[in-house]
Amino acid sequence: MFPSIADILFISLLLYLCLFEGKRLLNDGDTGYHIRAGEFILDSFTVPRYDMFSFISPALPWTAHEWLAEIIMALVHRAGGLTGVVVFFALLIAGTFHLYFKTLRRENGNIYIAILLMIMVIATSKIHLLARPHIFSLTIMVAWYFLLDSYQYQDRDRLYILPFIMLLWVNLHGGYVVGLFLIGVYLLGNLVQLFTPQSELRQQAVTKAKKLTLILFTCLAACLVNPTGYHILLFPFKLVSDTYIMDHVHEFMSPNFHEPFYFKYMLLGMIILFAATREKLNVIELVLIVFFVNMSLYSVRYIPLFAIFSAPIILRRCDSQVAQWSNRPVNFLKRSAERVASMDASARGLVWPAAAISLVAVMAASGRTAFTFDEKTKPVAAVRFLLTEKISGNMFNNDEFGDYVIYSSYPHYKVFIDGRSDMYGSKQLKEYFSVINFERGWEDILERYNIDWILYNSDSMFTRHLLKNSDWRLIYADNTSSIFVKNIPKYQALIEKYPDVKPAVPEDKSTATAQVNPHS
Repeated sequence: MFPSIADILFISLLLYLCLFEGKRLLNDGDTGYHIRAGEFILDSFTVPRYDMFSFISPALPWTAHEWLAEIIMALVHRAGGLTGVVVFFALLIAGTFHLYFKTLRRENGNIYIAILLMIMVIATSKIHLLARPHIFSLTIMVAWYFLLDSYQYQDRDRLYILPFIMLLWVNLHGGYVVGLFLIGVYLLGNLVQLFTPQSELRQQAVTKAKKLTLILFTCLAACLVNPTGYHILLFPFKLVSDTYIMDHVHEFMSPNFHEPFYFKYMLLGMIILFAATREKLNVIELVLIVFFVNMSLYSVRYIPLFAIFSAPIILRRCDSQVAQWSNRPVNFLKRSAERVASMDASARGLVWPAAAISLVAVMAASGRTAFTFDEKTKPVAAVRFLLTEKISGNMFNNDEFGDYVIYSSYPHYKVFIDGRSDMYGSKQLKEYFSVINFERGWEDILERYNIDWILYNSDSMFTRHLLKNSDWRLIYADNTSSIFVKNIPKYQALIEKYPDVKPAVPEDKSTATAQVNPHS
């Protein structure tokens, strides 16, 4: 009946996400288009190769690399709506960190240090915990890392599972490339060990290198089992090589260190620890640290990966350092940690996790726990207005709003742009930013796409400019979004129907400076 620390972690995360922070999992509108894409696949029995959510013609080629994750999301949504999606991803996140804590404990180091590191990893990863397909990737990465680490340091050979996992992973999310990279890192570590003077270690390295090479090629073959074949291997590199997307899409940008940031504290703590300890990093640890520190400094979306892959390495160095200390308070804490670890190892019941899952399920089914997209950040009321008035013509929209429009009004309305920056590419993004930043020729872009009406966030330079532009008339406004129609005879009846709509933002705000951040 006594829960383990991993169980307590699972229960706490699940209840926290489902009862208090569930709406936060829906902060990113991408959840909406993933659900609709999954429904399209279920209804048509076809993985789309071309876009169906935008009015842009001819239809843009679309690599739906997350198709399996989208099917799962659609099935969950059909069964439980958005609340079901939130609960499902809360379960997945809680289960991921439950498993991750067990990986930290596999070497039976100081349990207090492991708990503190676990809290830091969760806090650092929080910025990217959203109801999106990358959570599947996060779960698989933890298991993948555990299997490789166990093989390398504990001689537990369960690598035969990896190709079967890869069959799923490559169809769930593009993060599968991290799995291939990790195998390559462990292979490199063993190849370097071939030059060690100890014959016994060389022989072990040869055996492991052969096995890892075989697994790497088997996993590469497994990657080809997907709707796009070998093209899936090129897709991630094509995306990250597009410098315009990397420089203009918020989640690909570098972190901001001008504010309190758990990542910053974890990174600084790691540097101090490595400087203080005498134990050197081996090749595998060094490559993992250098690579994921570089990636996390390059883009905020890789910060959770830095936390996950660095924590076991930090833990080993902390255990090594603490083992060298000896005084009364430290010895007391060591003995206490051993007692807690012994008690934790004996706790194997599943009663409390099962009870937490049951409680969440009952509350969700009874409607006591319900989640929807936040009306303060998504154009919920504006889309209701659109569906009532049935405005015709092509729209120009905020990219984040596009995801919600797809979720709430497809196929009645098709968007100009949404969160699929990989599909739209730099050309479309440049046109989008040209319009919202009033660059030379921005009106020509609207004419080229026959834009008749605009849905954009109310508190923006773009909206304030349109309020002063006689070519556009405001017909709807709330604190989140505003709708403008072109001042042409086609919309005169609608303009006359809503002649006195007041803007939701003060008209005297300066629009002369600063750049619009569409993700703000």
